[in-house]
Amino acid sequence: MSNLSNIGVAGLAVMGENLVLNMANKGFSVSVYNRTNSKVDRFLEGRAKGKEISGFHSVSDFIGSLERPRKVMMMLKAGSVVDSFIEQILPFLEKGDIVIDGGNSNFHDTQRRVTYLEEKGLLFIGTGVSGGEEGALKGPSIMPGGSSAAWKELEPIFVPISAKVADGSYCCSWMGRGGAGHFVKMVHNGIEYGDMQLICESYHLMKNVLNMSAHEMHQVFAKWNEGELSSYLIEITSEILAYKDKDNTPMVDSILDAAGQKGTGKWTVIAALDEGIPLSLISESVFARCLSAQKDDRVEASTILQGPQLNYTGDKELFLNELEKALYLAKIISYAQGFNLMQEASAEYNWDLNYGEIARIWRGGCIIRSAFLDKITEAYQRNVNLHNLLLDPYFKDKIDQAQTSLRSVTATAITHGIPVPCHSSALNYYDGYRTARLPANLLQAQRDYFGAHTYERIDKPRGEFFHTNWTGEGGDTTSTAYTK
Repeated sequence: MSNLSNIGVAGLAVMGENLVLNMANKGFSVSVYNRTNSKVDRFLEGRAKGKEISGFHSVSDFIGSLERPRKVMMMLKAGSVVDSFIEQILPFLEKGDIVIDGGNSNFHDTQRRVTYLEEKGLLFIGTGVSGGEEGALKGPSIMPGGSSAAWKELEPIFVPISAKVADGSYCCSWMGRGGAGHFVKMVHNGIEYGDMQLICESYHLMKNVLNMSAHEMHQVFAKWNEGELSSYLIEITSEILAYKDKDNTPMVDSILDAAGQKGTGKWTVIAALDEGIPLSLISESVFARCLSAQKDDRVEASTILQGPQLNYTGDKELFLNELEKALYLAKIISYAQGFNLMQEASAEYNWDLNYGEIARIWRGGCIIRSAFLDKITEAYQRNVNLHNLLLDPYFKDKIDQAQTSLRSVTATAITHGIPVPCHSSALNYYDGYRTARLPANLLQAQRDYFGAHTYERIDKPRGEFFHTNWTGEGGDTTSTAYTK
């Protein structure tokens, strides 16, 4: 047996440690390094003891312990830390060696690093790893992209350490060149933001409109998890609502209502703006977290600003049934927007993303894993050129069944003063998307009036632009047309 390790992992925070243990448990030998040497020692003496894991205190020894082509996986904080570590290991690498970034890096940084290292004869992979602490240990969803030549070396490691679902398939697949892997992971996280906010809005309506107890809500979410909404997030929501604090009160009621975020949701929204894609639901989920963080302002405003004081008089079970359908439809719309963003980015960066495959590898290991993703895979199997998930026959049928419920739930929330930014955004997107003629004709007239931005005409071919001298004093000079 060779004394050289199959792969090296730098960074022994919770994700790094668990990923190393996952690799070792699957029969791979792993070298580990951490800037704080004591973390290496504690790991070797603790969780890694007795496993084929070797620890090193210097970068040179760490790199030297790896079989060729060397495979160095960084589980580091995104940003300058990654660039700094790359510079540290460069002197010890040789042509054909592979550097892997398994953190949540911005895809633009990954694009840059692929080019930078390929120019030096090295290969770079930016891979999304989703599943949190448990997923890293037991099998995450893995989304690698970057230098294509590296995949044949990494596939034998990445596939078996990924999550395995009921049909025997693994939740790992090659995404594409450049920053494709990290872009897909970024969109995954954006969709995760939307899923979580939609669930929270449903919880808010149950609690503040139906006056349900945490135990009653626990039962509802547990029931929902047995149906079309079956997912990891619905499952853990049910468990959270059942969990008791030390005084036997619901733990959830003791948690401050100020949400945190690490930035991937924001990056998704920025990418949508850059690509000109209406990612309205996910955008609202990010802003909902921002609003929640303004806790002190909200507490003050609650003593000054008034809303409706209504008691719900409708049928509770009927409303819960409508809420379940509304949540499912809003979820469909959120994913439709997310996949639309990936389609636009794939075309711009020549990634050739496989959307059915992306949905397939999200079925296990990752945070948004759900039965729902099977339906997305099937939709792209039916039509690889599907422009929007809402146009697929299965999802169109679900929309027909549930849109009345989404309208009813949104109306109830509005009349009772309960904020549902993601549910209402889903409805607005749906109504906008299905409308053949929007009022943007007036908007274009306004832009042309004050800025000579021009407009297209319904009686002329697309791509021909016109300008009207609205005041008689503007002349014929026009501004440059742009769309994003």
